[in-house]
Amino acid sequence: MSPKKVREVARTIQGRKATEAVDYLELVPRKSARLIAKTLKSAIANAENNNNLSADSLRVKSAIIENGPVLKRFKAGARGSAMPRRKKMSHIRIILSDGQTNS
Repeated sequence: MSPKKVREVARTIQGRKATEAVDYLELVPRKSARLIAKTLKSAIANAENNNNLSADSLRVKSAIIENGPVLKRFKAGARGSAMPRRKKMSHIRIILSDGQTNS
């Protein structure tokens, strides 16, 4: 997915409770919402297992979408020519906070 498409959905979950954000993303009918939900669930699981935090106390501090690699492909164009097509990818980074620590 291109970063622009993913950022539109990522902006809506910043500042929400983590469990509420997962529920919200399941209602959004976009592919980028499914990808962000998958990453968010992974971040919640990491916080619970690695840092012994409760999922109910977690909030989405920020959801950062960065540019990833770009695949350059060509599609057939008029009169036997080739039209360039750029398939963009994105890196999704979700930072959770429990409200207690400074990070």
